[in-house]
Amino acid sequence: MNLETTYLGMKLPHPLIVGAAGPLTNELGTVKELEDAGAAALVLRSLYEEEITGEQMSAFFHSDSYDESSAEAGSYFPDPELALGPDEYLEHLRRVKASVSIPVIASLNGATPGGWTSYARLLEQAGADAVELNLYHSASDASTTAAEVESQMIQIVRAVKNEIRIPVAAKLSSRFTAFANFAGQLDATGVDGFVLFTRFHRVDIDVLEFEVLRSLELSSSAELQAGLRGVAVLAGRVNASLAITGGVHTGLDVVKATMTGAHAAQLVSALIANGPGHLQTVRRDLKAWMTENEWETLNEMRGNMSFQRIPDPSAYERDAFRRLFR
Repeated sequence: MNLETTYLGMKLPHPLIVGAAGPLTNELGTVKELEDAGAAALVLRSLYEEEITGEQMSAFFHSDSYDESSAEAGSYFPDPELALGPDEYLEHLRRVKASVSIPVIASLNGATPGGWTSYARLLEQAGADAVELNLYHSASDASTTAAEVESQMIQIVRAVKNEIRIPVAAKLSSRFTAFANFAGQLDATGVDGFVLFTRFHRVDIDVLEFEVLRSLELSSSAELQAGLRGVAVLAGRVNASLAITGGVHTGLDVVKATMTGAHAAQLVSALIANGPGHLQTVRRDLKAWMTENEWETLNEMRGNMSFQRIPDPSAYERDAFRRLFR
């Protein structure tokens, strides 16, 4: 039974990767448990440029602006110890790299062109095996067109690729009008991989207190559908490797991801809910399913359910949609 795969140019024994959207890699002890349980690679939590800037500004105001102020004035600015600064992130990255033998992927969420490139370079220097760019855009600025948003993201990826030598993955949301075309443009920049898709928090309204309530619940296998479609659309059409994140909980989920064309599957919620040992369960169930259905390798099943196998994907999807509501 061969579960080997190649993701971001890295040969992995299997496709099960620990994703970034959670606290799993915050502690070295847990990191070691994840490696011992068989994780093929780790993605660290994101480094946010706003938190770096906030830390720097907070330190400035505390050290320079309040030397002669009252004690109460200091409470108007956040405690710099609460912000995640670049030094702490880079040191944690170095310690994780020293603690494990599997690939360690850093995650970056920048806010300015200079921030994306400068921090990507620092992550490379700290020993990251690859960088995952979290290309999030809130789409709340009505004056910015979709074409402008996409152009900015393409420029970011191109600039980071020109700045560092390690592999670069782009983590995208599903909220693009012409997703396949946009991904194709990113692929042309030389991006090494796509991670599909960003999982957004849920929003509700407290109608009595007039507050916006935000929460992020653990995923379930039901949420896998968006990633499956995204990978199926891109498989065979881009040079970059493909990873699914959001809704990967079982061995069967990994089978589905592979059949649509994924090279890797990122797990977060499943491991938070069940612990690092769940990696062994998923891997065991994956092998059992492959044995029962006479598959020798993941490579031979990869992409056999992708849109590349359909002569006219648009007509196929439209017909499926029509039949569903008849």
